[in-house]
Amino acid sequence: MKRVLLKLSGEALAGDKKTGFDEATCIGVAEQVKQLVDAGIQVAIVTGGGNFWRGRTSETIDRTKADQIGMLATIMNCTYVSEIFRHVGMKTEVFTPFVCGAFTTLFSKDAAVKALEEGKVVFFAGGTGHPYFSTDTGAVLRAIEIEAEAMLVAKTIDGVYDSDPKVNLEAVKYDEISISEVIEKRLAVIDLAASILCMENQMPMLVFGLSEENSIVETMTGTFTGTKVTVS
Repeated sequence: MKRVLLKLSGEALAGDKKTGFDEATCIGVAEQVKQLVDAGIQVAIVTGGGNFWRGRTSETIDRTKADQIGMLATIMNCTYVSEIFRHVGMKTEVFTPFVCGAFTTLFSKDAAVKALEEGKVVFFAGGTGHPYFSTDTGAVLRAIEIEAEAMLVAKTIDGVYDSDPKVNLEAVKYDEISISEVIEKRLAVIDLAASILCMENQMPMLVFGLSEENSIVETMTGTFTGTKVTVS
């Protein structure tokens, strides 16, 4: 594959701290992505915001406002992670779907693809720019728009299971599953709207644990140990 979108969960960026950033984890991600970029692979990144804000659990804040706070959390994440990427020797650009002062570039497909072709790692922050859509949906949307060949989904767990492995110790992991099965069985790989968008636009996913050693590079070039979500 020559162009991929990497979806990083906010919780995964926090490492064992569970909140904020774990710098060692972020540097590890950057060093792995640099190997891909040096090999000529174009990489776009979307981060979740769960290490700062999970608005859907709030009962006191209007949903629209809660989602807007979540968008801002993803901008903080992308700004931080993009700087870590620069620290290890990559060029980056952060795009948002709304004007964000001088912090980011306003998203357009042409500008994002041009940046990728220039060898930059591009970050898509701010979700879709609208409430009621998660960063999962934003990630799939951007992957489709930039014509990525697959979406790499890095999570705190190492693949797709038939039930939550944090709750059910006997949960069974899938090596491969179709996106239609994911939707039918309501498996929480990504949210339902994002899953349907994947199915309708034939966007395959590779789901894996970010904490696994060298997991991003292994997913692209070595022995993949996560779950392949097919579009067939």
